[in-house]
Amino acid sequence: SDIIFQHHIFKLFILLALLGLGAAQHNPHTKHGRTAIVHLFEWRWADIAAECERFLAPNGYAGVQISPPNEHITLTSPWYPWWQRYQPTGYNLCSRSGNENELRDMITRCNNVGVNIYVDVVINHMCGAGGGEGTHSSCGGWFSASRKDFPSIPFTNMDFNDHKCRTGSGDIENYGDANQVRDCRLVGLLDLALEKDYVRGKVAGFMNKLVDMGVAGFRVDACKHMWPGDLQNTLGRLHNLNTKWFSGGSRPFIYQEVIDLGGEPITSREYFHLGRVTEFKYGAKLGTIFRKWNGEKLSYTKSWGEGWGFMPDGNALVFIDNHDNQRGHGAGGAAIATFWDPRIHKMAVAYMLAHPYGVARVMSSFRWDRNFVNGKDQNDWIGPPSHGNGATKPVPINPDQTCGDGWVCEHRWRQIKNMATFRNVVNGQPHANWWDNQSNQVAFGRGNRGFIVFNNDDWNLDVTLNTGMPGGTYCDVVSGNKDGGRCSGKQIQVGGDGHAHFKISNQDEDPFVAIHADSKL
Repeated sequence: SDIIFQHHIFKLFILLALLGLGAAQHNPHTKHGRTAIVHLFEWRWADIAAECERFLAPNGYAGVQISPPNEHITLTSPWYPWWQRYQPTGYNLCSRSGNENELRDMITRCNNVGVNIYVDVVINHMCGAGGGEGTHSSCGGWFSASRKDFPSIPFTNMDFNDHKCRTGSGDIENYGDANQVRDCRLVGLLDLALEKDYVRGKVAGFMNKLVDMGVAGFRVDACKHMWPGDLQNTLGRLHNLNTKWFSGGSRPFIYQEVIDLGGEPITSREYFHLGRVTEFKYGAKLGTIFRKWNGEKLSYTKSWGEGWGFMPDGNALVFIDNHDNQRGHGAGGAAIATFWDPRIHKMAVAYMLAHPYGVARVMSSFRWDRNFVNGKDQNDWIGPPSHGNGATKPVPINPDQTCGDGWVCEHRWRQIKNMATFRNVVNGQPHANWWDNQSNQVAFGRGNRGFIVFNNDDWNLDVTLNTGMPGGTYCDVVSGNKDGGRCSGKQIQVGGDGHAHFKISNQDEDPFVAIHADSKL
């Protein structure tokens, strides 16, 4: 019985170790009380390094999600599309964002000012089966998609899943079949056999090089298309974070792309033990609510978060839009609020940043010329602003702090930047002092540290509310900034009883108001 008892204790120890591994990988390791991540989609490493120093650190952003840093196919038909980054040809660190030295310099400089780097990694597949062969890889190396030959790693035809796939085309044909979704090709992309020890070792080696360089974690692409057991084995091989910038024993932060709007056999739940998961329902629902579609009202969000059937708070990474669904790909359809609808986008992002649920990610985009035919944008493939030779353009900063040359930089918009600060100031405080008009005017606080009021109705808001805040004069951080001893935007007077009067016209450029402890005069 003693041996049986010891065996149970050992099993419990292993279980706790695995749980600990998962719990550790849910922690984004943010510094200095910072909370929000920004996705600088398709930015060059040199520009990200500069942005960490000049803007992200001074304005309290916690980290950057970067585009896949490894070698990828380069296409000229279509002309250098954004999605070529999601078609790897190897694990050498040269992409259209820059070379390995520039990547290392960026990671070092961002870490030195307390801004974490989270790498988007594509480990489910290599490039498409029709990706050709030769030297049109971003590193210039030779590969052959048709022969499944990627010598820089090396992977050969032995390292792919084609023998396991049971469909006629070799592609996923039915998302109702979990085996197909994980063993067949996603839109023709060569599916790696992550069950093989050799493949796991190569993938982990690629990720460990980045960990050792100082990244804080990973956004893992296409996790629905990999078996959780294969991912667990691979992620379990990762090194602890670099102790130059992170405390000893820290595990890489993992957040996994799993599109789960319900109705499919594969659920986001299957991945919770490995790290956080992208909560796609969040942006899809909030976009619908702010657009007032399907009879949705903002007042219904009193129970926002788990009360709406979202995943548990500790497992969620949330966002209003991402690089896929702002183009109509992925999940959420036309409901997704993007920079093309700036008024709604700013309100939705502000709601996310004010609300305590999940780890929040802000999108930072580039513009493209849209061309709708039968409701579909024919130009959804267009890559980042680039020179005639396909090289990505730098991000120029205008005197008013906006970006030029086609870079949108939503993270620099005053309303969004100031709400990222709001989230930092109220971090750890409970959702409190809810008010609504049973329609599309709502308000809520975060303990006694912050308060936000939205008017998404077609009429004016004029109401006195309990903010829960200490008495005094506060600057509204949506319409302006606290500038020394004055407000450049609206002022809000909070009485000694915590009450304040709010007037928000439905015609305002931004029909919402936010105050926090650090915006008090």
